[in-house]
Amino acid sequence: MLVLTPLDIHNKEFKRSFRGYSEEEVDEFLDLVVAEFERLLRENEDLKAKNADLDGRLQHYKTIEETLQNAIVVAQQAAEELKASARKEAVVIKEQAEAEARKIKERAEREAASILNRVSEARQTLGRFNAELKALLRTYLDMLEKATASMEGALTAPFAETAGARLKVLDAFKAENDENEE
Repeated sequence: MLVLTPLDIHNKEFKRSFRGYSEEEVDEFLDLVVAEFERLLRENEDLKAKNADLDGRLQHYKTIEETLQNAIVVAQQAAEELKASARKEAVVIKEQAEAEARKIKERAEREAASILNRVSEARQTLGRFNAELKALLRTYLDMLEKATASMEGALTAPFAETAGARLKVLDAFKAENDENEE
């Protein structure tokens, strides 16, 4: 491919011929072509510079995008790991809570059974105490009744003897009185 420069166009020499173009018009036109070509070359260089700048920026944005995508992936992985860790921790906490609840329940059941046993023992002891107290009270009541009967007998026996002696004395006195009246 042939690379033309504005200088190549400006310095181009054409052969002269008899019925050719006006040299002045060709030179003016070539000057216009050179000016336009120079403008297009500058514009092309500007566009290349802009394109290079845009390519650089695009590459920068692609790098940022890749970094962001990597960050998103890392964040998603971290979130998943955090969720998994939280689930595991929740399971462990739940299991610990259930184990503690079982221990508390078992302890409460043992304490309740112990209390029921003590209540039952207390009832049995109370029943034995009541039976023993009733038996003791009956024994004391029997002893009291016997003592009372014995005391009544002891108290009434002298009176009975005295009353019998009085009756004899009265009978003797009556008999003596009856004899005297006769």
